[in-house]
Amino acid sequence: MKFIGERRALAAAVFAFYFLAYGGLILIGAVPPEMTKAFAAIAGVYGLAFFSLVAGYFWARWYAVGVGLYGVITAAVGMWQLGSEPVLLFVGGTHLAATMMLWGNAMSGPYDGQTAWREKLHMDENAVQRLGRSVIRAGVSLPFVLLYALMPKPETASVVLSLIALGLAGFGFRALVQARTWGIVAIGFAGALFVTLAGTDLWMGASGLYALRPALGGLLLCAAAAPFVAPMARYVSAR
Repeated sequence: MKFIGERRALAAAVFAFYFLAYGGLILIGAVPPEMTKAFAAIAGVYGLAFFSLVAGYFWARWYAVGVGLYGVITAAVGMWQLGSEPVLLFVGGTHLAATMMLWGNAMSGPYDGQTAWREKLHMDENAVQRLGRSVIRAGVSLPFVLLYALMPKPETASVVLSLIALGLAGFGFRALVQARTWGIVAIGFAGALFVTLAGTDLWMGASGLYALRPALGGLLLCAAAAPFVAPMARYVSAR
């Protein structure tokens, strides 16, 4: 199955739908004021997936696949809690469809398969594969950490630390797609900080479900940094 243009259009339409859905909920006042920032951030996640796919950024397919997998995970957790509700089946099905539309070597051609960016960043095939795995994992993690960082919290220290971790994750992701080493380090530190915050929340009596977002997001950020740990260690030891 090829249909590269059609698959890209359908996947982009899914992300555009969720961008408009989250944005529309904010505009009509259906979101509590304290949740507005979190909903706006999630709308931004989907908006970036849509825009990057249409613009043809080399990392767009990887990032969009990550966002699609986030939606699948969210729907799966919801069905585990509430059962097979129609809205959860719709959310899971549309995100899974978008992910599958972008999957496969045929879809890499308009994005990460281009040679210009590889030559510009001096990346061989192994480095490209590592970067792809990292961007996908970061794409899955960003909605989780955004929701956690921007949701209301009673403790000021938790708010400050979560925003610092979010800043590290955001700037780290930008540096990651530019093949900057410090971006990998920033993402790794952000992941460790979110996992620490999840452990602190559990220690202070929070529910396991509340701690799931920072724990899962943090572990995925650590996993995003992991493919580059061995090459970085070899480089340092060789100097």
